[in-house]
Amino acid sequence: MKEVWVFIEQEENKIHPVSFELLGIANTLAEDLSGRIAGVILGSEVDNLAPEVLAYGAHKVYLVEHDCLKYYRHRPYAKALSDLAKKYHPEILLLGATPLGRDLAGGVATLLETGLTADVTELSIEKETGYLLMTRPAYGGNIMATIVCPHHRPQMATVRPRIFSVPERKENPKGEIIKEKIDLSEDLAGIERLNFIPKEKTVNLEYADVVVAGGKGIGGKREFEKLKELAELLSAELGASRLAVESGWISYEHQVGQTGKTVRPKVYLAFGISGAIQHRAGMQNSDFIIAVNTDKGAPIFKIADMGILGDWKVVAEALISALKKEKDK
Repeated sequence: MKEVWVFIEQEENKIHPVSFELLGIANTLAEDLSGRIAGVILGSEVDNLAPEVLAYGAHKVYLVEHDCLKYYRHRPYAKALSDLAKKYHPEILLLGATPLGRDLAGGVATLLETGLTADVTELSIEKETGYLLMTRPAYGGNIMATIVCPHHRPQMATVRPRIFSVPERKENPKGEIIKEKIDLSEDLAGIERLNFIPKEKTVNLEYADVVVAGGKGIGGKREFEKLKELAELLSAELGASRLAVESGWISYEHQVGQTGKTVRPKVYLAFGISGAIQHRAGMQNSDFIIAVNTDKGAPIFKIADMGILGDWKVVAEALISALKKEKDK
């Protein structure tokens, strides 16, 4: 039976949310292949994570524990995952397009002599061939390319966080936990971590509940200060369109879209954003979209749950004023 593998990314014994998202899409792919889902956990003293992976849809968990895997280093992780794949021959292997996942995936694909599609935004199975169709933005997000890997296995892809939804968690899940031993050593690692100083995360767009975003239509860099004030009052993250970023009005880490971050907030407020395909692809799965624009023909209105035709600044200032009054009560 063909297996769809999901690499379960964990740090400090905490699973990255993208792994749960991948288990959800893996279920769809496995059904189309009449196959099964397996999660792969690498680490040290991480066996407690296996039941949680089963709870989110995996039929089995491959667990590799070793002191060399206590924290992420490329060589031990790449060897462990590739050795496991060589033994069990998965049909598909998915990893999150996180800094860790992107680093690991290339090394594993090389060791397995297979292809790798990076930053995927769509996944499906071609019924006639059973090939995995991996779609990603190309040419700066101006086109979408669908890539297949017909001759090598596993078919590998890194998938952006927040593209797919997290499946429903099951209580008292049943499944198989397979513990494997891989020959690893500190000599293989070639690097030792002496200390770790975490970088303060200033922007957390992907997992924000509310996003306040500005586009070219707001007029300039100074105007983003107004949106920043609104975002702070809403306990929201500040987002931006590609054109606003390319104009130098705000840094790239705030960019939403095919060439930026993908978000799924409860509320997405779009000020002065026309809604080009590139931008919509990164935010169209938001629960509730509010768009403010002076152009009644702006594409953003086609996907908005609420559209306001008017000056973004007037609307933003009215919201700021109302929120301040509410906080003062």
